[in-house]
Amino acid sequence: MNILSKVNRKTSLAKFIDRDQNLQRTIGTKDLIMMGIGAVIGAGIFVIPGTVAATTAGPGIILSFVIATVVCSLCAMCYAEFSSALPVAGSAYTFGNVIFGEITGWIIGWGLILEYMLSVATVASSWSAYLQSLLANFGIHMPKALSANYDPNHGTYVNLIAILVVLLISWILTRGVKSSTRLNDIMVLVKIAIIIVFVVAGAFFVKPTNWNPFMPFGVSGVFTGASLVFFAYLGFDVIAASAGEVKNPKKTMPIGIIGTLIICTILYILVSIVLTGIVPYTKLNVSDPVTFALQMIHLDKLGILISLGALAGMFTMMVNMVFSSSRLIYSIGRDGLLPKNLSKIDTKKNVPIHSVIFVTIVIALMGGIFSLDKLASLVNIGTLIAFTFMSIGILFLRRRKDIKNDGFKVPLYPVLPIVSAVACIYLLTQLPLDTWILAIIWFAGGLCIYFGYGIKHSRSNKS
Repeated sequence: MNILSKVNRKTSLAKFIDRDQNLQRTIGTKDLIMMGIGAVIGAGIFVIPGTVAATTAGPGIILSFVIATVVCSLCAMCYAEFSSALPVAGSAYTFGNVIFGEITGWIIGWGLILEYMLSVATVASSWSAYLQSLLANFGIHMPKALSANYDPNHGTYVNLIAILVVLLISWILTRGVKSSTRLNDIMVLVKIAIIIVFVVAGAFFVKPTNWNPFMPFGVSGVFTGASLVFFAYLGFDVIAASAGEVKNPKKTMPIGIIGTLIICTILYILVSIVLTGIVPYTKLNVSDPVTFALQMIHLDKLGILISLGALAGMFTMMVNMVFSSSRLIYSIGRDGLLPKNLSKIDTKKNVPIHSVIFVTIVIALMGGIFSLDKLASLVNIGTLIAFTFMSIGILFLRRRKDIKNDGFKVPLYPVLPIVSAVACIYLLTQLPLDTWILAIIWFAGGLCIYFGYGIKHSRSNKS
């Protein structure tokens, strides 16, 4: 078998299902939606509406979220069809492997590894800063050397809290899927309750005059705002990564994906309406616009509650991203493209224990020691590449006679999948050049690993 035929080889759906038989299907529809909300609604809901309104869209941020929702819903429908037709672990990595071939699946998976791990490491650092700020209100301070990433010039060496929170999440996930989903459900309900409290309390202080002018930056500002707030939705693809552990996936996966998108959109829009109604948009370019707005209307004590909501939001986001990244690493190890030990399942908890440990070590080191400011934008590339392949992939999925899908299908085929792919490609072109340079380096390293290890050890050589 020559190299070209090896990299283009496709693994059948039946073989992936057989490889996932050690995973236990324990996740129901409610838990799946909660998982999606936990991944999508992070600290961003308390920051993005304010900063984008102040710098790009004005009160028109409300329309920006609507536009972003339309684009994101197209991607969501493509994911929903794939999850219904291919109910296996690995999300876009496995889907790409089945539809396009091994090398494409690897590229998608390598991009998702970047998205999942880097986003968790970045949020872990933010969670640490937020917690330290909250504790400072009560006179509690971390030793400076242990308070931030490695920077001897400023007297900091390790972000201890960032490391500890990742270790805590890892411990929770090794207890089993039921335990982690139960905790996630509780945290998500707390987060939603706090958001609703802000919306209801703030509604009494809304001044319609603050919405005039509604589009101070013009229509172009609204569309630019949409490209920025689009990334507030990144994370719903983690739902697809859990397909191997979901009950009745043909029905549950589409409901989970689309339900998550609807609920998150409503919450984002409500926060945007109230926030821009309370405070003139020109004053919202601050790191904590929601807390700032509450101070403007003299509801300072609610600010502490919002801080707790932000911490809960970031925590559930990290839980779900660590869960998904471990399942992605498990899937790649399952297929032999990474060491096989990464796919080992703990027989008592039905958890891929080695992949959880692996991602924990990597994320803890990244979040606790390294500064990630210049790397965070890479998260967008990994996600948008996966979105693009999944949108185009629907065209190839429908042509496969060996894959029967009696579940959800993208409506208005083939128009909507094509529009989805074009929208994602457009957003990719809007990313800065330095982000693309770093991405090229990352993917070049990934190809070296594939051709140096994966192509030789792939299970497709034996099946």
